[in-house]
Amino acid sequence: MVEKAIRHRVIPLFLFGLLFFISSCAVNPVTGKQELMLLSERDEISLGQETDADIVKQYGIYEDKRLTAYLGELCQRLGMVSHRPQLNYQLKILDSSVINAFAVPGGYVYFTRGILSVMNSEAELAGVMAHEIGHIAARHSAQQYSKAQLAQIGLGVGSILIDSPVLTSMAQLGVGMLFLRFSRDNEREADDLGVEYSSKAGYDATALAQFFETLEKINPGSDRSGLPGWFSTHPSPEDRVQAVRQRAKEWQKKLDLKEPKVRREVYLREIDGMVYGDDPLQGYVENDVFYHPVLRFQFPVPLRWKVNNRPKQVQMASEKDEAMILFVLTHDSSSREATRKFLSQTGGRAVSSESTLVNGLPAHRLITDVQGQKGTFRVLSYFIEKDGRVYLFHGITSMERFTNFRGIFENTMRQFRELTDPGKIHVKPDRIRIRTARSSDTIENTLRSFGIAGDRVKENLLINGGVSSQMIQANSLIKVIERGR
Repeated sequence: MVEKAIRHRVIPLFLFGLLFFISSCAVNPVTGKQELMLLSERDEISLGQETDADIVKQYGIYEDKRLTAYLGELCQRLGMVSHRPQLNYQLKILDSSVINAFAVPGGYVYFTRGILSVMNSEAELAGVMAHEIGHIAARHSAQQYSKAQLAQIGLGVGSILIDSPVLTSMAQLGVGMLFLRFSRDNEREADDLGVEYSSKAGYDATALAQFFETLEKINPGSDRSGLPGWFSTHPSPEDRVQAVRQRAKEWQKKLDLKEPKVRREVYLREIDGMVYGDDPLQGYVENDVFYHPVLRFQFPVPLRWKVNNRPKQVQMASEKDEAMILFVLTHDSSSREATRKFLSQTGGRAVSSESTLVNGLPAHRLITDVQGQKGTFRVLSYFIEKDGRVYLFHGITSMERFTNFRGIFENTMRQFRELTDPGKIHVKPDRIRIRTARSSDTIENTLRSFGIAGDRVKENLLINGGVSSQMIQANSLIKVIERGR
């Protein structure tokens, strides 16, 4: 027995040591130094493909072939001057108003239309894109993945040696938090690589510093899709702007780059007409009613509840987060099939189950008790058939609070109905429009000359760099937000 116990302790330690030895042979493409790495390049590409599918499914793609081709071509050019030119770099525009750009292993780069709306030149675009390619080239995500995997292996060894499930679970939670985003050192290296790659492609890399200054003025958070903003995924190193400007000067001197490209007007013309902000065609709330113009339905939102409209679901939460309503479009063929699947997947205990009608639409109403990590929840569900689809509502709260929220759940779910009001159907999103300054003046005065007034001036200033006293020459191009709805 003693010999067997020792063997169980030694084997995990041996495997850990073996993995560490193998990983130490990996060479970083940027630094040329050996580093901790459990992923081969083929593994990186496979991981990137899997992650890409999840990102596209969760956040959706902004369908603009011309704009996507423009960004894709630049991404390929920057990839070719990177330390890993052999990768197939792919650029996708996410249909999100949040301001962010990010990359995943294997060559996948993502820009939201939100970040494109606040850029003001091709040089800024190239700088940010090169920064994200820098993360890929330096294998930052792959490093995080490897560290996380080794940490989990280490935790496994620890649980065998210490035999403490509580300690193990706490440590695993810590690992999840620790590897949530890049380190400041990663960001510094990505900034340096962004300057290097964009300079080698002929661009003025000081534009990257200008963009960081714009971001500081805007300070974006998350949008309704749940996608985090730039500062949530890119912790800013100290003296970032100054360091980028200094590195840009060094690379311009090194490359003898006397007239680096900015291409402001080229970029602005490319984004002319792009959707700005949240797109009402994906669903919108007005006077406490949620409308979906494309799928033609509506339902009331509980008073003062928070709404998070994501591409695949609508989440509504009470003021104190004591209850929530989840609304989802399923792929089931009937309400009964959807009901059976829900019970099977959750293992819930049916309290009541009945067929019904919701404003003339076939439906099934179900109350279940579902066991969760924090106890038992009572769930009121409606499975509603409409236009060959099944729409699903879940009202979720604790057993103790169910009576208090039951009426609120019922009110929202039983008022699901066909949307027929043309005024709610034929809505238009806000868009970026490019206007020409008629004379030389400050950008604020120029915007006011276009008829922009009140609170709208500040928003329009921000997407143009945020400096109200900036002088604009006659015939210069300026971004203006064209109101929709």
